[in-house]
Amino acid sequence: MSPSLLNAGRTTHLKIVAVALVAGIVVIAVGMNASTSNFTTARIGSDSVLVKAGQPATYAGQETSKVR
Repeated sequence: MSPSLLNAGRTTHLKIVAVALVAGIVVIAVGMNASTSNFTTARIGSDSVLVKAGQPATYAGQETSKVR
C-alpha cells in the first residue's frame, strides 16, 4: 500500500473521484433545501412605521483647517 496518490492505481483514483462527486452532490442538495419560507423580517408590513430621512445637518464650527 502506497501513501502517495502519484503511485496509486486506476481504481483508487476512480474511488476518490466517486467519493468527491457524491460529497459535492450532498453539499448542493443540502444547500438547496436549506432555504426558509418565513421572510417576515425582510418585508415591510402595512402596520409598520416607515421613517424617512430629513434634511442634512449643519454643524457649527470653523470650516477651514489649520496647518501648524
